[in-house]
Amino acid sequence: MRPPALTNSSPLHTPEDHVSSHGISRRSLLVSTAAIAVAAGPLAAVARAAAKTPKVLVIGLDGALLGRIKEADAPALKGLMSAGLTAPSSIYANPLAPTSSGPGWSTLITGVWPDKHRVVNNEFTGHNLAAYPDFMTRIEAAKPNLRTYAVSSWAPITDIVFSAKVDTRVSTPGAEYDAGTTARAVAEVKGGNPDAVFVQLDNIDHAGHDSGAASQAYLDAIKGADAQVGQIVAAVKSRATYGAEDWLIMITADHGHTDAGGHGGSSWPERQTFMIATGGGVTAGSVRHDVRMPDIAASALAHLGVAIDPAWGLDGRPVQQPTPDAFDALRAKLTGPVDETGIGAGVVGFTHTPPSGWSVDNSRMGSGGITEWRGWSFTTDEFWTKTERDQRRELNIRARNVFAVADGDEWTDKSYSGTFDSTLVSPSYDVRGGARATLTYTTYYRQEAPQKGEVLVSYDGGAPAVVKTYTADTPSVVESIALQVPAGATKAQVRFRYTGGNNWYWVIDGVTITAS
Repeated sequence: MRPPALTNSSPLHTPEDHVSSHGISRRSLLVSTAAIAVAAGPLAAVARAAAKTPKVLVIGLDGALLGRIKEADAPALKGLMSAGLTAPSSIYANPLAPTSSGPGWSTLITGVWPDKHRVVNNEFTGHNLAAYPDFMTRIEAAKPNLRTYAVSSWAPITDIVFSAKVDTRVSTPGAEYDAGTTARAVAEVKGGNPDAVFVQLDNIDHAGHDSGAASQAYLDAIKGADAQVGQIVAAVKSRATYGAEDWLIMITADHGHTDAGGHGGSSWPERQTFMIATGGGVTAGSVRHDVRMPDIAASALAHLGVAIDPAWGLDGRPVQQPTPDAFDALRAKLTGPVDETGIGAGVVGFTHTPPSGWSVDNSRMGSGGITEWRGWSFTTDEFWTKTERDQRRELNIRARNVFAVADGDEWTDKSYSGTFDSTLVSPSYDVRGGARATLTYTTYYRQEAPQKGEVLVSYDGGAPAVVKTYTADTPSVVESIALQVPAGATKAQVRFRYTGGNNWYWVIDGVTITAS
C-alpha cells in the first residue's frame, strides 16, 4: 500500500505546479521513421505509418484491474479495446519489489524490471534511474526536436521518474487531482502539438484503497476515469492535423488491487496489469498474452523511430514487433488443474504435450507425484504461481506467455518414487560447420542441493556435450552462450536436463540458436 505521505491528499511536494522545461515548445516536422524501428511489423502497417507523423499517448490508470474495467460502465476504454489490442499481464512480488506504485510506474516508464531500475518502494531510495532513464529522456537524447510532455496526479512520477530532460513535467496540484491532470493533458494535446504524452490518473487506486476492488465505488471510479480518458482521446482526434498523424495510444496500470482493498503483496489480483493499445499498426480487436510491463516504453520508442540500442539493456520489446515462440503456440492446448488444489476452478494453464519439433525425455523420471509437474511441463505465470505463493515463482519476470518448467518442489507434494530426472529436447537448428553460433534462451533457476540443471548441445545427432550447468540460484535472465560448431556440422540440438527431488525449479523460454 502506498504510504500516506505519498497520496494525493498529502503530496510528496508542495501543492504548487512542478513544471520544468528546457527550450521553447517545438513542433515536429519529422515524417515517421516507423519503417526503420518497426521493420519486423506487417508491411502494410509500416507503409501506412510511414506516410504519417508518429505520435505517442500513454495513459496510466493507477491501480486499475482489467477485469473490473470490462465489468464497468467504461465506453471509452471498451471502444479502444475493440479498436485495438487488449493484453492482460502480470508483475513481480517481493522480494524483488512490492506491488506498489513506485516500482510499477518505474518499470512501465523505463522499460526495465526492478532488478535494473532498483525502485523498490515509494520513497525511491537507492534508485538507478540515471542508468535506466524514462523513455522520454531517451527520446530527447535521440531526437531533441520532438516535444515531450508528462503530467501526473501522483507527484513522484513527474518529480522523480521522468527526468528534467523531458520538455515539460507537471505534477498536478492536489486540489485539482485527476480533473486538473485531464484538463492539462487535453490542453497540451490540442494546443501544444506534443510528440509524446504521458498522463497518470490516480482516483481508481484511491477507490481501491478506500472501498476495495470488489466495490461499486471502484466501478464508479473506473467510470469517472473512463470519461477522462475519453476527453483526452477526443482531444487527439480533434486536432486539425490528426488525419496526417499516426497516434499510438497505450492505456496501462502500475498494479492491481485486492477485493477488500490494498496492494503490495503477492496475490494474483495485486500482480495484475495490462496494455490496451490502438494505432501504430496494432490489429483491431486482438488479444495477446506475450506483453509485459516494460513493453510500454519500448513500444513508444519504436513508434517514434528511436532505434533501441542493445547497450541500454531494455527488458521491453515493441508491441509492434511480436516475436514468435514455439511454447506460446501451446496456449490453446492448455488444460486445467488435475492434482493441484489451490489454483482455482476455470484456470487453464498446463500441458505435457510439447510443441511441434520439441520432445520431453522422461525415461529416467520417477513415478507418481503431482501430475501437473511430472517431468518438464508447459505452463503460464498465473497457473504456476498459484500453485504456491511466496516461493519466488513470482520473480520469473522475463519469461512470456507459455514457458517450460521443471518443478521438483511441486512434483513431490504427492506420494512419489524415484527422483526428478527429465530432459527437454529442442528441434534441430541450422548451423554452419566451423563457424560460431549463439544459443539464446530465457531462464530462471532456484537451487537446493542436490538439484542440478544442465544445458547440453549436440551436432548432427552426435553425443550431447554440456555447455552450461546450474547449481546456484540464477535470477530471471536472458542467457547467451557462444558455440563453436564442429567442421562439417549442419544441425545443432539443445537439451535441458533437470535432476533433483524435493528441491526447487527451473524455467526455460524463448530458445533459439543463431548462426554467425
